[in-house]
Amino acid sequence: MSQKTKTKSVKIVIATGKRKTSIARAIIKPGEGRIWINGIPLEIYPVELARLKMYEPLVLVGDLWKQVDIRVNVRGGGVVSQADAVRMAIARGLLRYADENEELKKVLTEYDRYMLSGDPRRTEPEKYMRYSARRRWQKSYR
Repeated sequence: MSQKTKTKSVKIVIATGKRKTSIARAIIKPGEGRIWINGIPLEIYPVELARLKMYEPLVLVGDLWKQVDIRVNVRGGGVVSQADAVRMAIARGLLRYADENEELKKVLTEYDRYMLSGDPRRTEPEKYMRYSARRRWQKSYR
């Protein structure tokens, strides 16, 4: 009395994006083009500048994103840093979902190099006996 169950294989891609101290994880599955950032739909994301930044890879890839559902979880950093991390995670995930399509990779790289590779800039560490990395105590000779 053994039953064979036939499982349908579904393509799922997990991609990460980082910017400063923000880390975003995107899970891409086949769907109807819905996108959530920390459980909030992208269409009603509260910060408009961040929302527009997160839309950039979707505009560049064309209709590919309308065939998938994207769930992004992002932690750390500020609003714009999180938006950059989400943007990178979405771009990397869609590229992997499209099986590393060279034409798509070229389009994303020409628009912004850091959309796939990441921004290497980091904050400079604070030095000993100072308020910040570069600021020094003022001197007065009078």
